[in-house]
Amino acid sequence: MGANPLTILGIETSCDETAAAIVRGVPPGPGTILSNVVLGQIAEHSPYGGVVPEIAARAHVEVLDDIVARALDEAGLGLADVDGIAATAGPGLIGGVMVGLVSAKALALAAGKPLIAVNHLEAHALSARLALGCEFPFLLLLISGGHCQLMAAEGVGRYRLYGATIDDAVGEAFDKTAKLLGLPYPGGPQIEALARTGRARRYALPRPMLGREGADFSFSGLKTAVRQIVREGTLGAQDKADLAASFQAAVVDVLADRIRAAMQIFRTEFGKENGTRRFVAAGGVAANSAIRKMLDTLCGAEGFVLSLPPPALCTDNGAMVAWAGLERLSLGLSDPLDAAPRARWPLQQADEPVQNTISRLGELAGL
Repeated sequence: MGANPLTILGIETSCDETAAAIVRGVPPGPGTILSNVVLGQIAEHSPYGGVVPEIAARAHVEVLDDIVARALDEAGLGLADVDGIAATAGPGLIGGVMVGLVSAKALALAAGKPLIAVNHLEAHALSARLALGCEFPFLLLLISGGHCQLMAAEGVGRYRLYGATIDDAVGEAFDKTAKLLGLPYPGGPQIEALARTGRARRYALPRPMLGREGADFSFSGLKTAVRQIVREGTLGAQDKADLAASFQAAVVDVLADRIRAAMQIFRTEFGKENGTRRFVAAGGVAANSAIRKMLDTLCGAEGFVLSLPPPALCTDNGAMVAWAGLERLSLGLSDPLDAAPRARWPLQQADEPVQNTISRLGELAGL
């Protein structure tokens, strides 16, 4: 579509944030965020210590229309002014994904605009291009509540997996550790805040997979070690702060070791054709300040240029979905109005066409 800027409405409802945004720009970015409205559901899920899918879906239904209207209003635009409507089509909690995708279909049909069904993980991956104009290829660390992966991002829809968690995702480990320490939901930011007052060397926690061949992760053993310490006796306030700091330090060490291994793979595969080696971290856990500090040090030592989206673009939001839609539409890619929601959608399959709803009924029935 040439170099003419595109304006995209993006809708995100894959978990417990209801979000809509308007983004304008030309790949590789940076883009302009005209509006970015996010409404969380912490109050709804706090009594349960985690996200309840049915509650999340119902909350999306109740507020999404207003969120979209606010995004358009703050951008000073109407539906007629956008070039396309993007929505997360997966992966995520299937009820929530369906709410956003169905709403996007209705808007696209009513306004006569193309629909872009976005892979939620790709939206995270491309957020560095939205914020910083990061060129392909780059080494990507994707860390969130449900995902922990290292891969080479070669282009839109083109990702080469280097390593992934063999059990818990890093965000899940943060949340479960927070729950063990009696901290309120959401747990990740609570651990980070508590760790600032703790002694990171107080508890000798394991560093799973450290030094192993490849770039896979494991966090289950670390979480189990925390559980054992909690069960051994009553922890005071300082004990909890020290355990939070020790846990976070272990996570940082594991991430650094696994990233270093992936950097070596990336150098081998892309070193000759890419003068500037770039590293991108995305996903909610990439907002953690201790992890961001480690990444800055590691990239400096290993000769990579670090591209970190601002923390507000690391957590789930509509702007990243809008930008991913913009990237796809700029390549002439859009989706039919019978595009189906997906509970599972690996990033390596992001370039596959979204199949129609009928062909997906078997998958949905098995959830």
